[in-house]
Amino acid sequence: MAIQTLAVIILAYFLGSIPFGFLIAKIWNVDIRRHGSGNIGATNVLRNLGPIPGSIVFILDLAKGTLPILMAQPLTQNYWLITLSGAAAILGHTFPIFLKFKGGRGAATGLGVLLGIAPDVFAVAVIFALLVLFITRYISVVSMSTAILVTSIFFVLQRPQPYTIVAGLVAILIIVRHISNIKRLINKTEPKIGASRG
Repeated sequence: MAIQTLAVIILAYFLGSIPFGFLIAKIWNVDIRRHGSGNIGATNVLRNLGPIPGSIVFILDLAKGTLPILMAQPLTQNYWLITLSGAAAILGHTFPIFLKFKGGRGAATGLGVLLGIAPDVFAVAVIFALLVLFITRYISVVSMSTAILVTSIFFVLQRPQPYTIVAGLVAILIIVRHISNIKRLINKTEPKIGASRG
């Protein structure tokens, strides 16, 4: 089982590396890396191509996080191995081998991992994210604050230690990947969802 689980972890990285944002944008004859923030994630696709391609990318990126968890759970009861399969998918999304390790910020895929390991916390995170989005209209604020919330919930509720540790590391990764957004927030130049793309 350990070898099979290791195979799932490796597969999870390659699955995470599939650049759905880049591929879906290509259907619209757009290289998403040359538009907006240059990021291949769902937010940049949404801002530049609209809600339909943006939603498709979000769902596919989320699925990249959930699928490895569903594959690992029947093979092992080791929380570390299960959690690492999800972490591998997030790393693949953030540093995809297929795009010279230049990927998304990991939020949607991280949410997919959360759906797989803790559906109850996932539900809380989604409600919280929608509230923050309604109040601020900043996707970057939603991503960072939700990542911090999830780590806090795992810690307070004393969920399996691997969940808390990996969630904390992923939160740090997400914040680091949003440094440019943080700078724009400080300078009040960060675009809001619903603002004109022109």
